Amino acid sequence: MPRQLISDHQWSKLAPILRMQRVHISPVTRSFSEAVLWKLRCGAPWRELPECFGPYSTIFNRFNRWSKKARWSSIFYALSFDADNEWNSMDATIVKAHQHSTGAAGKKDESIGKSVAGNTSKIHMLCDAHGNPIDFVITGGQVYDSKVAGSLIEACEAENLMANKAYHSSLIRQQCFEKGIQPIIPIKKNTVDKTNLGFDSHLYKQRHVVENLFARLKHFPSVATRFDKTLVNYSSMI
Repeated sequence: MPRQLISDHQWSKLAPILRMQRVHISPVTRSFSEAVLWKLRCGAPWRELPECFGPYSTIFNRFNRWSKKARWSSIFYALSFDADNEWNSMDATIVKAHQHSTGAAGKKDESIGKSVAGNTSKIHMLCDAHGNPIDFVITGGQVYDSKVAGSLIEACEAENLMANKAYHSSLIRQQCFEKGIQPIIPIKKNTVDKTNLGFDSHLYKQRHVVENLFARLKHFPSVATRFDKTLVNYSSMI
C-alpha cells in the first residue's frame, strides 16, 4: 500500500482516541490524517500537497485548529500512556530552523534561538525503556539541557532515570531523590565531590535508546528541520 496511507489496523487504534477528542470519524478525517503524515514525511510546503487530499488550505487550517485545541498533544499522551517505566532516559537534540520559520506574527516566544548553527530549536525528550517518547519540551537552541530537566523529571514515573553529563547537578539529583527516582547520571571530571551513589554503569549503557529515538524522529524532514513558524504547530509535528 502507498506509504502515505494509514492501514486499517492503525486506523482501528487511532479512531477511538479521536472520538475521545470529539472528532467526527469519517473518510474525510482519515484522509486529513494521511495528508498530515505526507507533510511530515516529505517536509514539503503545504501548497505542495497532492490534489488527492483536497485543497491544501483546508488541510492546513484544520491542522492549525487541532494544534491550538491541543488535539495532537492529546493523541500523543494517549498513545504514550502505557509506557515501560522500569527506567527512563532523557536527552536533547538541536534542529535547524529554516529561514521561513522565523518572523511569526505577534510577540510570543516561538522557541527559536541563536546558537553556533544559527537559528535553531532544541527538543528535550523523555523516553521509556523501549525508546518510546513519554514527554518533550521545545526551547531555543541556546538553552542548556539541564535548564529543562525539571519539567521532564516531573513527567518521569520510572525507578531509574538515565541522562548524560550535561544533567549532572545537585539540584537535578535532589529532585530525582524527592520523587523516589534513582538518577543514573555520570559526574563531570571537574566535579569536586566524586561520590555518585547508586550509579549503575551497566544500566547506563541502555541510555542509547533516547539517541535512537532522535535518530528515528529525524527520518522525518518536518521534524529534522523546523519549517513551522509557531511553536504549537512544530510541537504538533513532533
